Amino acid sequence: MSENSREEEKLSFKEQILRDLEQVKNEEKTFGETNELFSNLMNPSDLESGKRLSETSAQELIVDSVSTVDQLIANAPTVPPRPTNLKDEINEPAKTFESDNPSKFIKQDNREKEFASSTKVQVSYRTQGGKSSIAKPKKEVNIETKGKEVPTKVDFKSITETAELPRRSRKESVKPIKKKKKSRLKGFFVTVFVLLILLGVGGFFGYRYVESALQPVDANSKQYVTVQIPEGANLQQIGDTLEKSELVKHGFIFSLYAKYKDYNDLKSGYYNLQKSMSTDDIIKELQKGGTPQPQEVALANLTIPEGYTLDQIAQTVGQLQGDFKEPLTADAFLAKVQDETFISQLVAKYPTLLESLPTKESGVRYRLEGYLFPATYAIKESTTIESLIDEMVAAMDKNLSAHYTAIKEKNLTVNELLTIASLVEKEGLKTDDRKLIAGVFYNRLNLGMPLQSNIAILYAEGKLGQNISLADDAAIDTTINSPYNVYTNLGLMPGPVDSPSLDAIKASINQTKSDYLYFVANVQDGKVYFATTREEHDRNVAEHVNSKLTQSSSSN
Repeated sequence: MSENSREEEKLSFKEQILRDLEQVKNEEKTFGETNELFSNLMNPSDLESGKRLSETSAQELIVDSVSTVDQLIANAPTVPPRPTNLKDEINEPAKTFESDNPSKFIKQDNREKEFASSTKVQVSYRTQGGKSSIAKPKKEVNIETKGKEVPTKVDFKSITETAELPRRSRKESVKPIKKKKKSRLKGFFVTVFVLLILLGVGGFFGYRYVESALQPVDANSKQYVTVQIPEGANLQQIGDTLEKSELVKHGFIFSLYAKYKDYNDLKSGYYNLQKSMSTDDIIKELQKGGTPQPQEVALANLTIPEGYTLDQIAQTVGQLQGDFKEPLTADAFLAKVQDETFISQLVAKYPTLLESLPTKESGVRYRLEGYLFPATYAIKESTTIESLIDEMVAAMDKNLSAHYTAIKEKNLTVNELLTIASLVEKEGLKTDDRKLIAGVFYNRLNLGMPLQSNIAILYAEGKLGQNISLADDAAIDTTINSPYNVYTNLGLMPGPVDSPSLDAIKASINQTKSDYLYFVANVQDGKVYFATTREEHDRNVAEHVNSKLTQSSSSN
């Protein structure tokens, strides 16, 4: 269907509507009420009196109806027909219809009307993907009234529809499309290539940034920072807290790293952390758990192994490195443990533990020997020799507090119990052996037999704690004049010879009862051989000690 035909169809439709409206006006004499369109144009007083529409009102109604119809037509969707020949439709130039007298499209019936207008209509097709579209025209209706006669002037203004189509041949239209597709494809690959480069560069620098964020804030710093991790804090909150304390470079990266590593067991509390710690080091500390209250920063840790003598403890203290309140030297330590004024203060402070402390006149080497509990101690900036010894004595008192009643029930003093335990500590390595050894000592004491422990002789010789070979142990001087010579003296030594472990202490309290009176320990492998008679004991010594001495001599 051509453009002229479609326009004529629209105008014919409009003409038919106008005729119907005129017929309704003529039939109004018969009907008492009109449709809703006419009712809205009537005066309410006219409806009540049943007056007919005046001629003027009818004309006004027609004019308004024309406007309403025009609007309906303008807003009605139009579906243009499919072109029969797409090539011809595309190449056909835009068509423009002009009319200076549109009144010829409106048929006057039974009434004389004037329609004067100047209307220009431009209709163009804009084809996209084979589809055509027509823009909606804009219309204006102007009405002038003179007296009772209502000449109507309908002015259709600015009804334009514009579209553009390039005029080109089919040959010309194909080549640019192919070039455009090639250009788009080329641009796509260029874009992808650039994105890959950007991702690679960004990923490299991103990885380096994250790696750097996990490193210590200051690798050379020795400064400690006290930080509190609140109860119930999540990883992000922990990271923020550490970042604010300048312990990590980036709290968010810390939380991501901890989540990636599945570190969900970080505990609350107070921590003393260093800026020289890496992220992994900090996480390990947070997994241990903090303290309920802030603690003084530990500058070093002092570990006292089980069975150490006071001389060995002093040497270990002298090896500490750090900026302490006072010099922590071996000589200063040995001088303090022999300070009688200081010892008196300790006796007053720990009466149950030190109640039976040997006197200086008993012949002991050190009165506090065996009373310093072997453990690991935190050395703080405020630590002194005196405070360190006090802490060690307090640790022994704490560990023995649960056993004071049992010691008393055995009719032993604390000093006697610690003296036996100091021998048990060195004579046996396993708990079961220690219990049997303690039983042998109790049997010999009950029978009035000398203990005959090589450990006591080595202490008297000043060799205990040194690397003793099997030959050195066999060559001890059992005649040495010393209160620690338990070969010639009955009963116990005046005091312990080392700092016994809690295991040796418990074995000495809960000894294994037996008929054994003898035992021999191989200092090389730690095995202990027990006997009830002297003959059996001599065979054990010949087999497990002397034979090995002969093999060692022949090999040399």
